[in-house]
Amino acid sequence: MARLSLKAGSFMGGSVQLSDCILFIDAEAIVLDKPAGLPVDTPRRGGDSIASRLDQLRCGFKRPPTPMHRLDTDTSGCLLFARTPKARALFQHAFETRTVEKYYLAVVASEIDEDAGVIDVPLAKHSTAEAGWKMVSDTHGSPATTRWRKLSVRDGSTLVEFQPLTGRTHQIRAHAREAFGRGIAGDRVYGIPGGPMLLHASRIVVKRQGKPAIDVMAPLPDTFGEWRDEA
Repeated sequence: MARLSLKAGSFMGGSVQLSDCILFIDAEAIVLDKPAGLPVDTPRRGGDSIASRLDQLRCGFKRPPTPMHRLDTDTSGCLLFARTPKARALFQHAFETRTVEKYYLAVVASEIDEDAGVIDVPLAKHSTAEAGWKMVSDTHGSPATTRWRKLSVRDGSTLVEFQPLTGRTHQIRAHAREAFGRGIAGDRVYGIPGGPMLLHASRIVVKRQGKPAIDVMAPLPDTFGEWRDEA
């Protein structure tokens, strides 16, 4: 069973019920359209999070579901949950063997001439007292690979679809900066500050034995404005 959320893509002061953001649900899985601005894990300083709201996703089950991966706080879109211990083990294996396909849409704050490519740049965490930590290019870092393709160009920016083939922290955000020079619009760390970060987990595909694959798309949120017509 799949359903679209009318409230997906943005977080308005806690008013959104997570159950209203469900895109797909069956006995094994839930795919949520995570609102931007809501972290998956509870922040160290405290505050709202997906983790603190898991009871909203029981949907008739005794136990709440388990998130199988993470999205950055300001990233919206497809977030997969396992509803049973057996499903959790199956999905964990799928992530470990890199058979889960994840796609993201982002507005890169520069015009890109090429139509498509692969970013193969190892990443490592770098910290400074002034700026905190971020992921940077490092030949001794962890391997990181991202496919990309250009969808549309307007007003000096480019709508890009990214497919990460590895799962490094901040991979798409760091790779966009490394490959295109200016990073993602609204990204205060790797891109161009100002306004919401225009990065959205648009699709997830999880193959299953003996069952149809989970293949779910999350529509671009209103924060993308006219770019929604280009996706």
